[in-house]
Amino acid sequence: MSEFSVLLKRSRGVVVVVVVVLLGLWRISVYRSDAATRHGAQSPEIAVDTATAMRSDVPVYRQGLGTVQAFYTVTVTARVDGELQQVAFTEGQTVHKGDLLAQIDPRPARAAYEQALATKAKDEAQLANARRDLDRYTVLQPQDLASKQTVDTQHALVDQLGAQVQGDQAAIDSARTQLDYTRITSPITGRTGLRLVDPGNIVHAADTTGIVVVTQLQPIAVIFTLPEEDLLAINQALAAGPVKVTTLSRDGNAELDAGTLMLVDNQISQATGTLRLKATFSNAHNALWPGQYVNVRVLVRTEMGVLTVPSTAVQLGPQGPYTFVVRNDATVEVRPLTLGEQSDGRTVITQGLAANERVVTTNQYRLQAGSHVRAAGAVAPKPS
Repeated sequence: MSEFSVLLKRSRGVVVVVVVVLLGLWRISVYRSDAATRHGAQSPEIAVDTATAMRSDVPVYRQGLGTVQAFYTVTVTARVDGELQQVAFTEGQTVHKGDLLAQIDPRPARAAYEQALATKAKDEAQLANARRDLDRYTVLQPQDLASKQTVDTQHALVDQLGAQVQGDQAAIDSARTQLDYTRITSPITGRTGLRLVDPGNIVHAADTTGIVVVTQLQPIAVIFTLPEEDLLAINQALAAGPVKVTTLSRDGNAELDAGTLMLVDNQISQATGTLRLKATFSNAHNALWPGQYVNVRVLVRTEMGVLTVPSTAVQLGPQGPYTFVVRNDATVEVRPLTLGEQSDGRTVITQGLAANERVVTTNQYRLQAGSHVRAAGAVAPKPS
């Protein structure tokens, strides 16, 4: 056998070995690919939270944004001119109606009052003397000892002095009023603000700044707006009885106070399409403050025994609202819904669900019809 033949046989053996090795690698790759395909065909279970559709009473609210307004606000000003001798309140103090707030120098007003008293006393003495003279003339006239003219003149003098005494009494009342004005009292029960004038200053009745502003905080009012579409529901609620109104903090997490709807304004704003409403609150804990912005929630009715689910279970799609319903085999189906009112984190379902059906409330973005689910926190079974 020639050397060429030996080399040819060896080359053929190497080729056969290479082919066998490549064939083995290909078969291993195909096997792994098939195994991966079979493993992927079994979709993993998705951990979700679920809730049960249940019947309950659902309060129906209308919500708007409001501003707290003091029930009464009074700017206390001087009504007579004079020196401000005393400020009798502390800034921020709660005062009652009739409490002393400030004292203006009363001496000029007291002098005028006493002068009016003296003038009346003098005129009353003259009137008494004129009446005695009239009595004498009246007795003497039948005896022709006093003429009729004298009697008539005396009558006129008595009437004149009587009118003068009445004028003196009016002057006394005016002077008494001016003297009373030097003592400034609170016209309402409320809280004082910052002091606007210090003692020692001369104040005038024409001043507009005032001495202090007193605001009534208990009770207190809230002015708020709602869309004009809510007018019918509000009027129906008012016709049924007192309407409960609740104020919430700006973030909506804290309830500040509960009160009663007082009135609906008599016209709708054409510029904004809203109506203004006013509610009153006892404000026992001073949670509401004038000028404060609050969220307002009005209870218009309560729907009794309706089917509800958590609002987180409701999804919105191109065809409208829907939810994922968990079937007995732990798969989900997509169920279109017809919705009613939404309140306190729950949504009323008018069509699409039955009581006691389970719905998915989390991880909906990972689901599609037929997906396998398990309760969140449960351990998924290991693949065999």
